[in-house]
Amino acid sequence: MLFLKKYNKYKHPYITTSIIILIILIFLSLFAPVITDYSPVRNHPRDRLQPPSRKHLLGTDQFGRDVFTRILYGIRASMQVGLAVVILTMITGGIVGIAAGFYPRIDKVVMRFLDAMMAFPGIIIAISLAAIWGAGKFNIILALSFAYFPRMARIVRSSVISIKDLDYVESARAAGARDSRIILKHILKNSASPIMVQATFNFALAILDEAALSFLGVGIMPPTPSLGAMVTDARSYMVVAPWMILAPGIMIILAVLSLNLLGDGLRDLLDPHLKNTIKN
Repeated sequence: MLFLKKYNKYKHPYITTSIIILIILIFLSLFAPVITDYSPVRNHPRDRLQPPSRKHLLGTDQFGRDVFTRILYGIRASMQVGLAVVILTMITGGIVGIAAGFYPRIDKVVMRFLDAMMAFPGIIIAISLAAIWGAGKFNIILALSFAYFPRMARIVRSSVISIKDLDYVESARAAGARDSRIILKHILKNSASPIMVQATFNFALAILDEAALSFLGVGIMPPTPSLGAMVTDARSYMVVAPWMILAPGIMIILAVLSLNLLGDGLRDLLDPHLKNTIKN
C-alpha cells in the first residue's frame, strides 16, 4: 500500500515502461502454447531458413523450427531461471546479511568469505560451477544463485547495521523483545527497499548470464529453447538468415533493459536520500 501511495506513473515513467514490457513478456511466455501452434523442438527440414512471413512471423531456423515459437519458450526459461535465482539469493543473502549485521562476532568471518567471493566476477564463478556440476536448468540456477548472493548479503548487512542502533530498535530491546522478533518486525521490514531494488538487478543479471552460459554451451541444453543458445546457433547463418540472431538478441535486450529500468525506478522511488542528493 505504501508503494502504491508513493507511485505515480507520470512522475516515474521508468517504472511504468518497465512494468508494461515485463507484463507483455510474462504474458507471451505463459500463454505460448495458446499463442502458437508450432512445437519449439520438432524439426521441419522442408521449412528450413525461411524468412519472416504470415506462416512464420519471425522466420525459421536451420532445422525448420519456428523462431517465434522458440523465442516464446526461451523467454519462459529465462524468466524461470531469473525468478528462481532471485528467490534463492534473497533467502540466502538475507540470512547471511542479517546474521553478519546483527551479530558482530559473526560479521568478521562472514565478511572475509564474501570479500573473497566478490574478488571474482560473478559470471566467472557461475561458469566454473556450471562446468563442474554440468549443464541444465537446475544447475544453472544454483550456480547463478551462489555467484549473486554475496552482493545481496552485503546490502542486507549494511541496511541492518544502519537500523539496529536506531531508537525504536533499542526501545524494543529494552522492553525485552527477543532477537528474532526484533529482526522480523523491525529490521527486516525496514530493509525491504534495498532488497527489492537489488532483487530486480539480480533478475536482470540472471537472464543475461543464463543467456551467456547457454551461448557458451554450459547452460540450458538443446533442444530445449534458450535465447542464448539460439544466438549461438544463429552465428553461422547471420548473412543468409539474420532474423535468427536478431530476434532472440532483441528479446534479451528488452528483458534486461526493462528490469534495469525497474530497478532504477524503484531506487529513486524508495530511497529519499538518493532523491535529495540528485536534486542538490
